[in-house]
Amino acid sequence: HQKGKVGYEILKNMIDAGYEGKIFPVNPKAQPIEGLECYPDLKSIGQTPDLVIVIVPAKLVPAIMQQCADVGTKSVIIITAGFKETGKEGNALEKQVTRIAGKAGIRIIGPNCLGVIAPANKVNASFGGALPAVGSIGYLSQSGALLTAILDMANANDIGFSKLVSIGNKADVDELDVIEALAEDNQTKVIAGYLESITNGNQFVRQAERISHDKPILLIKSGGTDAGAKAASSHTGSLAGAEAAYESAFERAGIFRCSSIKQQFNYAQAFAYQPLAAGARVAVITNAGGPGIMAADAIERQGLTFAKLTEKTITKLSSKLPPAANLYNPVDVLGDALADRYEFALDVVLDDPNVDIIIILLTPQAMTEPAATAEAIVQMTKERPNKPVLTCFLGAGKIKEGVRILRRGNIPQIDAVEGAVETARVMADYARWRSRPKRVVKLFPVNRRKVENIIDRHLRHGTREVAENESKEILEAYGFVTPKGSIATTAEQAAGIAEQLGFPVVLKIWSPDILHKSDVDGVQIGLSGAKAAKDAFDLMMYRIPKKVPNAHILGVLVQEMCRGGREVILGMKRDPHFGPLMMFGMGGTMVEVLKDVSFYLAPLTGEEAKQMLISTKTYKMLKGVRGQEGVDIDAIAEGLQRLSQLVTEFAQIQELDINPYVVGPEGTTPIAVDARISIEQV
Repeated sequence: HQKGKVGYEILKNMIDAGYEGKIFPVNPKAQPIEGLECYPDLKSIGQTPDLVIVIVPAKLVPAIMQQCADVGTKSVIIITAGFKETGKEGNALEKQVTRIAGKAGIRIIGPNCLGVIAPANKVNASFGGALPAVGSIGYLSQSGALLTAILDMANANDIGFSKLVSIGNKADVDELDVIEALAEDNQTKVIAGYLESITNGNQFVRQAERISHDKPILLIKSGGTDAGAKAASSHTGSLAGAEAAYESAFERAGIFRCSSIKQQFNYAQAFAYQPLAAGARVAVITNAGGPGIMAADAIERQGLTFAKLTEKTITKLSSKLPPAANLYNPVDVLGDALADRYEFALDVVLDDPNVDIIIILLTPQAMTEPAATAEAIVQMTKERPNKPVLTCFLGAGKIKEGVRILRRGNIPQIDAVEGAVETARVMADYARWRSRPKRVVKLFPVNRRKVENIIDRHLRHGTREVAENESKEILEAYGFVTPKGSIATTAEQAAGIAEQLGFPVVLKIWSPDILHKSDVDGVQIGLSGAKAAKDAFDLMMYRIPKKVPNAHILGVLVQEMCRGGREVILGMKRDPHFGPLMMFGMGGTMVEVLKDVSFYLAPLTGEEAKQMLISTKTYKMLKGVRGQEGVDIDAIAEGLQRLSQLVTEFAQIQELDINPYVVGPEGTTPIAVDARISIEQV
């Protein structure tokens, strides 16, 4: 009943929004509220509400949910806080509520949420302030407080929404449910949101990938932590934290991850109100040289193409622009340009077949007409809605009216040159993502039975770490080549094996308790004689037990030495949300220092495997620099695909490193020199 109370504010917001259906206030102390009859409980209403909004103390919510079940209501929004976000008792209370709802077939949004807003339907079932304008952006948020800030910001900038949903604790309806609903909503052209967690990673990626093809998805994702990586035993595990998993999942699904609300609004307005870009060729129209040069620099940095205007376009521009104007890209209409000059340049550039996206820059000089120019741009884009047009009116007071006209005319106005170019890049990326070929994952002939036997044997004995020799047997079953070698338990054996293999050889300490052998001087390379092999064996067996007194040392692996080639690392860490996360990077002991690595979710296509290579700094070196011969890129990509197949087919494998994976010139066979695998029962 009281102003300032959440329940009253939500009721008032529903009334002020002009909701055209029936509203039934419910309160045990039933008295009329804002001219509406109030009921003591749901049963007293005498009809079944389509939606019940619950704003009562947490301990009373189960009883209210039972009332909803009794009257047959199927949709409930629980605004009330005090559930699992508060701890063990709150979690038990939340489970009690969801049990009642589940039995009755009731869907719940919340608890601990701001509510739901549908501007076109005049529904403001929230305490988030005034009803925003009608628009094409669907928004979901795990944070109610952030949603209030977004609403305030949107209302101040004439940004409209189709739906806004605060999902709170996600006791029932989660982020994927809302995204799927927005995908089917005809009023929504672009889906945006703020998330702190994802409920079902694999399902989220599959469905988001399908939805992204028709509607762009723009998400702010916070709350990522790499704390879990600290406990990892492999190089890949220590590098592949939660952030890497989310980045890879979003990339696979075609989701654009935004770093700020401002950036997200820039992208959302462009996708909501402009046609999709056909490609990445950008033309710039400006009335000042400086901003034009800034745009050109930003276009190059963002990996876009600076559009080459056709001779026909240049001839047309020269017919009306002043002699001092720049007719090439960026098209400089000069500081004295009035609205008609901008209109003419835009009309001509829109016709150019070499242009996919247009960015219009304006600085408020003495002769400039920001408002009239804005009106001309709005009118031109209504008449010619075939290419996306982004504006960047620079300044403040003098451009204020022009900015208002642009925003009300659904032209994305971005207040920084770099932001405008970044938005153009996202539009171009989306066009490329939509036109990508269908994903085809190659399956190689392998020996699954051999891998099953090794893994089963380790699990029966409760051994998590697979020894190097058996890790290599697993890799060999999937088509990898490994160096020849045998275990020695005496110095004489080491020398004998070395002579059989041929010099030079490598000696490695053999212990299930020593994962990173180099850390304890457990690797000796380039041994070129029987005496050197004996001495290396004796030295290891003398020093290492002192360094790692509790380690169970079984002997020393004597292995042929790989000569030449580049060392890279192939790896995998199984993410708890998204499954196997593949890694590629520069190999050797410096991998965790240099951190020149890339990640992608398995299973991998050939193109995705190659893209993992390309996205590292190591790639240029692998291709060959300064006269050095490059390595076989396709062979590395195939290795990643084979590894991807292995970890996809065996969910027991939790972490895996092949480090180093030595690759030579095209036509040579890569060698998995060292490997380690961690497994768990699933």
